[in-house]
Amino acid sequence: MRNGSDLKREAEKEIERMEGVFGSIEGEEGEVLRLARSYFEDSKYFFEKEDYLKSFEAAVISWAYVDALLHFGKVRIPKELLKYFTVEG
Repeated sequence: MRNGSDLKREAEKEIERMEGVFGSIEGEEGEVLRLARSYFEDSKYFFEKEDYLKSFEAAVISWAYVDALLHFGKVRIPKELLKYFTVEG
């Protein structure tokens, strides 16, 4: 089990990564992308409340939605960010 500082660091890393993704994402603003953004906002909220496990979980859920949207060709992100996802660049 990770200690609190490790979990905080991992949550912070995921938030920073997804901040870059959402700052550059382009494409269809449909319900799934809105859900991804909502989970991302939740991750930041939980981080502020020092609930690092929920923060990390929400960031990962957000990531999963974006990953699915990339696979379906509904959104685009810069090539340098594709390394964080399961699609081929």
